[in-house]
Amino acid sequence: MVVAPLTLSCLALATLLVAALPFILYRRLRRPLGLNPRDAIVGIAVFALFAMVIERALNDYLLLRNEATATFLSNPLAFVMYGALVAGICEEVGRFIGMRLMLRRAAARPASVAASAAEVAGDGSALTYGLGHGGAEAWLVGVLIQVQWILFAVFENRGALDGYLNNLPADSLMRIHLILASLSPQTAGIFALERVAALVFQIGLSVLMWRGVRAGWRGILPLAIVLHALVDVPAALFQANLVPLAAVDGAYALGALVVAGLVVKVFRRPALAA
Repeated sequence: MVVAPLTLSCLALATLLVAALPFILYRRLRRPLGLNPRDAIVGIAVFALFAMVIERALNDYLLLRNEATATFLSNPLAFVMYGALVAGICEEVGRFIGMRLMLRRAAARPASVAASAAEVAGDGSALTYGLGHGGAEAWLVGVLIQVQWILFAVFENRGALDGYLNNLPADSLMRIHLILASLSPQTAGIFALERVAALVFQIGLSVLMWRGVRAGWRGILPLAIVLHALVDVPAALFQANLVPLAAVDGAYALGALVVAGLVVKVFRRPALAA
């Protein structure tokens, strides 16, 4: 089996797009919105700890190591509910804690700017955090894994994949061959769509959480958890083989357009009012 050069090129371009997008957005918006790289670092740290460590540890225990919960969560509907809620709880609790720390740091700054400028800077902090949180997700969940598959495809085309993965069981190696055979330019487009949509959702949730935390609204954390869970429901439904991938991607594309429009409106409002 050989992965077509066109498919490899599309996969590489999609991976480069997803990898570069958070940096491009930060570079373009850094001066107009006064973005601070420390806010992005907070977002990266929160995603790495709460999504990659805590959430994965929970999944490993509840889905694999605990026989009772693993049996219960083998039910497709239970799996969908669990998968959506655990991601929402872990990430949004982390986002809430991170933004509380950011707010304390911001409160320590001298109040020597006009109210409108402070408002833009505040939302700029949320945007920067979202780029860090969403950018870390794009890289850790998307780019690094996609690079691995591209390398597998290169080895496959050279006839060296079996030797490179000679430590894997035969059934796992066959599964990799089948996945490589299924790759296409459409696969690259789906990957780019899903990762860009995820970045948009992370920015939108970050702006929402920041405004709620800054306003001292106690209901912001439950609301953010519910919204995050709703975002993850289509993906969980697909993983449970309950809906087709086309429906999931269509829902994410439409949702990302709506959220992107709302975020742009938030950041354009101060400029229009000036």
